[in-house]
Amino acid sequence: MTTIPTLAARARPKVHSGVCQGTLGELFQGPFRRGDRSEIAIVSLPVDRFSWVYFTEDDGVRTGGDRANGAGADLAAAGRSKSQRAVEFFLDHFGLRLPPGRWDFHTELAVGAGMASSTADVVATLRCLFRLFDLAYDQRLVRAALAGIERADSVFLDEFALYLSGRHEVVHHFGDHVGLYTCYTTEDGSVDTEDLGDELLAHYGRHAAAYEDCLGELVAAFRVGDVGALGRSSTRSAELGQLVVPKRHFDEVRANQRTFLADGIFVAHTGSIIGYLFRERPDRSRMDDLSAFFRELGQQCHFARGGWRDV
Repeated sequence: MTTIPTLAARARPKVHSGVCQGTLGELFQGPFRRGDRSEIAIVSLPVDRFSWVYFTEDDGVRTGGDRANGAGADLAAAGRSKSQRAVEFFLDHFGLRLPPGRWDFHTELAVGAGMASSTADVVATLRCLFRLFDLAYDQRLVRAALAGIERADSVFLDEFALYLSGRHEVVHHFGDHVGLYTCYTTEDGSVDTEDLGDELLAHYGRHAAAYEDCLGELVAAFRVGDVGALGRSSTRSAELGQLVVPKRHFDEVRANQRTFLADGIFVAHTGSIIGYLFRERPDRSRMDDLSAFFRELGQQCHFARGGWRDV
């Protein structure tokens, strides 16, 4: 008598995954002097929104198994050319070849809004590869890969940091001891940081003293974990950024900050996100009021936990 295996008993294809969270813009974006030049420095606001990358080993679909024929050609076909470059960098570095299999993706990060979507995709892809080949995760290699691909956010770090996005250099580690809540919206449109680089640096030069004071306050706030002070510094950075990359609803959001008892305002300085920071989760009534406020502006708001420590 022949026994037919049940679905549960059949061997399932082996799946490897990599996950990376995105950001809600920045708590700070401004100048930082490095040697004889000014660099664009950022302190990203990490958020509980993620990108996932999966590699399923051969289940009858053979894609990207031959490095010579373009490792992960299906990545480019899926519009993930930066992830494909990360795969090629990884394989070349270790002298490896992809086994037969396929890539799949899922993301909660909007493209072009300031959520670090492309950087998160690259980092998630590399994390998936480390797991696929059972290699110890190497943050230095991730940073080296990003350096060859794009100006990046610090989403590969599990902490807040002052990061020089063009040099891929961490200037200050702020740790993971700060948590907060956010209410935010995404306006229409997006900005390309690469195209805006010269204009940003010129703006920074005109307001160098204000940015220096703002960053000093932010660093001091992180040292003691003061969310209220972080909020004030973030608001100041957003106000300075408004002079070069304005948000359409900034004035209304700023005018109502006290009404909603928000600790500060944050923006995606070269994106389209704007929102409020809270040291504690808004209660149900305030969430309703915030939702109505943003709806009156013609926007849909969202709530999300930011930072690292639960609050």
